[in-house]
Amino acid sequence: MAGSVIPLPARPLHRRRHAQVPPSPADNPTMSQDLLDRIDQRTRLAGHNRLALLLFRLGTRQLFGVNVFKVQEVLPRPPLFTLPQLPPAFSGAADVRGRSIPVLDLARAIGHGDADSVEPKYLVVTEFNRSVQGFLVSAVDRIVNIAVQDIHPPPEHGAEQHYLTGVTRHHGELIQLIDVESVLAESAPRASDADRIAPLAATSPTAPREVLVVDDSRVARNQIRLVLEQLGLGSTLLSDGRQALEHLQALVLSGIDPHERYAMVISDIEMPAMDGYTLTTEIRRDPALRDMFVLLHTSLSGVFNQAMVERVGADDFVPKYSEHELAQRVAARVNALA
Repeated sequence: MAGSVIPLPARPLHRRRHAQVPPSPADNPTMSQDLLDRIDQRTRLAGHNRLALLLFRLGTRQLFGVNVFKVQEVLPRPPLFTLPQLPPAFSGAADVRGRSIPVLDLARAIGHGDADSVEPKYLVVTEFNRSVQGFLVSAVDRIVNIAVQDIHPPPEHGAEQHYLTGVTRHHGELIQLIDVESVLAESAPRASDADRIAPLAATSPTAPREVLVVDDSRVARNQIRLVLEQLGLGSTLLSDGRQALEHLQALVLSGIDPHERYAMVISDIEMPAMDGYTLTTEIRRDPALRDMFVLLHTSLSGVFNQAMVERVGADDFVPKYSEHELAQRVAARVNALA
């Protein structure tokens, strides 16, 4: 499988959405600005169906990965302290640059092996779903760039598979991609405001009342489905961009107009097989699909994503996760079709 390794530098990485990684004994001390320039090139991977992963270990030889765009920085494990409002699953909180960050022991959270066999030595500070949290890991390995088509769905069996979004290989070594959204959702259940979403008024009998939802996170798919149900809309749920594109193309081949079946497509951005940017680009390239309304919905946020949304031709973008904000965008689209 093709992929390019970006080894860890001898000093923290600095870029927009600061992903900083501490020195490793295997680092080459001569690497400097040239390496940092290569790190910054990760921002140009999006839209080219590639994914940059921070690799780490959880007390065993098994490698795990997380999208680097969810990572703010990696630090040697700081002292932890207790906060009375923290859910029981959390190990405590850490003071990171004057801010109290809730901390989860990732191995314990996903039930990986003997979570007590190796003391976690690093804190991976992440930002996604509009929140900042830290994950304790035993070792930080390196950063790799992986072709999204080389990422495959995880096996369906096993306790840990519940927390995986995909698996891949790099130089023959297995990498398991952690669904940190599911980990956080189960460790710190958030109060839903979906019960206050009013159903949509009746529309024209010919207007579509179904939405195609594409997301590799089981938690995210269910969250979106619940919002759509509150609005009185149906949904078709798929787990990656390639499945969605093939599904839409199959409808066309069978004589069904996707525009008449679906009011819109709601797609995650980071997914195995085909990411959301590439899915949107392929939809715009296909004469039979190009007028589909595409809303990109992702745990990644910031100006970078908005710029990419405009480049690939998506119609809208909503950062995860607000039931009401998502419902408002969906309602606006459905009402425009009425």
